[in-house]
Amino acid sequence: MRRRQLMALLGGMAIAGPHAVRAQQKAMPVIGWLAPTSREQTEPLMPDFRAGLADVGYIEGRNFAIEYRWAESHNDRLPALAAELVARNVDLIFTGALPGALAAMKATSTIPILIVVGVDPVAAGLVKDLAHPDGNLTGFTVFGPRMNIKRFELLSQLVPQARVMAVVTNSANPSSIKSVEQSLVFEPARAKGIQLHLLKASTPDEIDAAFATLAEFHVEGLMLNADPLFDQYKDQVTALAARYRSPAIYYHRRYPDAGGLISYGAKGGESMRPIGAYAGRILAGAKIADLPFQMPTRYELVINRKAATALGLSIPVELETLADEIIE
Repeated sequence: MRRRQLMALLGGMAIAGPHAVRAQQKAMPVIGWLAPTSREQTEPLMPDFRAGLADVGYIEGRNFAIEYRWAESHNDRLPALAAELVARNVDLIFTGALPGALAAMKATSTIPILIVVGVDPVAAGLVKDLAHPDGNLTGFTVFGPRMNIKRFELLSQLVPQARVMAVVTNSANPSSIKSVEQSLVFEPARAKGIQLHLLKASTPDEIDAAFATLAEFHVEGLMLNADPLFDQYKDQVTALAARYRSPAIYYHRRYPDAGGLISYGAKGGESMRPIGAYAGRILAGAKIADLPFQMPTRYELVINRKAATALGLSIPVELETLADEIIE
């Protein structure tokens, strides 16, 4: 009797065992998307991100899923949202901008983290070595500080008579302020005899107030520092630049597309597709240490001729030649 009971028990375990193991496994890996901004701002990024995943064999809904958290431009919400994703036991976390990276790093030291930032990751204390990330974080940097100097040079070509300029940055985002400080853009301004004001804003009302000071300072040229906040209020920003007749250079072509004057930045998809591919490689077992930080290889200069005409500006031949696209 005991022998028959033992055999039945062993047989039952043999049958139930594989099912029990499968029940403890995830149906598919999950990517946690920690967005500093809103759903609406996130959606344009998704096609390139999914394309990068598809490049390495991952199709959403088939062999991975994404769980979203949106901070709606309230950086103080990011730590709690990051903690939620960690508690959800996601397989990796993707986030953009320095506040998202810092929140994710505080929430976990083991779950892989992918980021897209404008600051220098080493100077910001995210990693010690771009080529060999030493923790659980890697990603893509557009090196905003370097880009600010290039944008300053382009704006100077467009308005060579300008002697007073301004940079608008997000006062609620330490990375935005740091990217201006790191850019050393004040040095070439001084060399050209240009006075450069730093204007700060973190809400729609503060954006209005910052632009209102342009006349007070007699600003003749404006740079918008890269920040998700301004993307959320893109139409407001471009309308204010037009109202105050301020020649402005932006960091993404979405601004000239919306009526802004000129933009210079990484070409569309330059960051999100590689990051998507990195996400797929991590899901397949790649280690962070084997995934060096990536940087843009292609940039684009876009000029809106209608905006230039409205401001009474002539586009220099050199800029017309350099431009990847001129919006008529």
